[in-house]
Amino acid sequence: MFFVFPVPSEKILHQLYSVLKFNWKQHQHDDYKRWTSSLIQYVKAVNNPTKGVSSRVTSCKEDPSSNLVMFHVLVKGGKNVVNILKNPALKTEIQEVTVYAYKGEKVKQALKRDAHFLSTIFRKNCALFERSTEINIEMSNPVDDLDGKTFQIIFLDDYAQLSSKFKDSMNGRKTQVPKLSRIQNLLRVEFEKNAETCREVKTEKKLMELSDSVCQVRINGTPIGSGFLLFANFVLTNAHVINNIYNDVSGQLNGRVTVNFSFYDLEQTVGGSVEVEEVVGYEYNPDVPPRDWALLKLSANENLPRPLAAHVGILPKSGAICIIGHPDGGVKKRDSCLIVATENRSQVVERHYVENQGNIQLITSQFFKNTAKYVEQIKQALMYETCFYGGSSGSPVFDKHCNVVAMHTGGYLYPSTRGDTSVIEFGYALSDIMEHMIIQMVEREKFNKQMIT
Repeated sequence: MFFVFPVPSEKILHQLYSVLKFNWKQHQHDDYKRWTSSLIQYVKAVNNPTKGVSSRVTSCKEDPSSNLVMFHVLVKGGKNVVNILKNPALKTEIQEVTVYAYKGEKVKQALKRDAHFLSTIFRKNCALFERSTEINIEMSNPVDDLDGKTFQIIFLDDYAQLSSKFKDSMNGRKTQVPKLSRIQNLLRVEFEKNAETCREVKTEKKLMELSDSVCQVRINGTPIGSGFLLFANFVLTNAHVINNIYNDVSGQLNGRVTVNFSFYDLEQTVGGSVEVEEVVGYEYNPDVPPRDWALLKLSANENLPRPLAAHVGILPKSGAICIIGHPDGGVKKRDSCLIVATENRSQVVERHYVENQGNIQLITSQFFKNTAKYVEQIKQALMYETCFYGGSSGSPVFDKHCNVVAMHTGGYLYPSTRGDTSVIEFGYALSDIMEHMIIQMVEREKFNKQMIT
């Protein structure tokens, strides 16, 4: 539910609407699944003719045929485990070996009985890799779900092993992830900031100038969030920042709301605050992006910083961004970070899952499971990893060209040994918010439709 009250001039709204004429493209991805079959052949070993290769399957008349499982293994292994067969001559004659097993058996048990494979693959940390799904099947896993599928034997390094454990957890299978500090360090390096976060001095100077338009939102003198001057004397912030004191039925604020554009030092004298006169636009539905915004009208319209409406940009899919706001209710700060691409979001969740295996008393794996599903489903949000947590909601997000592309909205917090930590953070596209803003005003007949034709 939302209500709109006095709105800005039609001229300003017309200017805002002009920046929203973007063309968005939809991309569809098709999934393909490859089915293969093989024929067992017997080839005499060239270098060691005295040793034969058997492909017998132990007879078990008591077990009905419905309990049998048949899967295929490529004769060439993956990196670091190329040689997998006792008879290397087989690699020149066939592409894969068919393995027969019984339901309930482990992969290792079935491969050992087959007798084609070198014992090396059982001493190393190896697994079956299904290319079509990119899923690893470890030696300790049952063979029940492998029927008719084709695999390659790979060396399961530590990172791949943890990935497999995480995916099993997401699928509801219980696993135990080893406590490997070396792996945790490796994972951290994988996601460290790169050169993209380095900026030219002229870019930094421009960001510093634009930062003057960022403010801290306070309720009855207590810092509660961030915001920024969007146009004229109107500040944009998240709806959840004022939700507790805003009556969406009467349209009244049940508390004193102020903003401060110059809070740079904890020791500075009190002052510089501007009263919020009213809420002129409001939309709050946290489950439906981007419906978490509030437009606040300030009582003053003089001596205000430069509005950011002229710097609205299109949401990028990758690259460096900069967030400016008041995290933890403190002074104005900035953080440079990288956008997490849609296809990499689950990896970020996975990293936090791995690093918190020793904190089961603080957080359950179900939290990471739910988070992984959500971050993959939500497409309208920009996601990144930042140090901006509580008190930073409503901060503007700038791209590498100093355009405002999003409004920082929240993250997925969980308790850890380091205190409250966020898995991943997100913001909503500013162009989407502005579009909702105009649509709301049109619906409430507060805006002359002729201005946007």
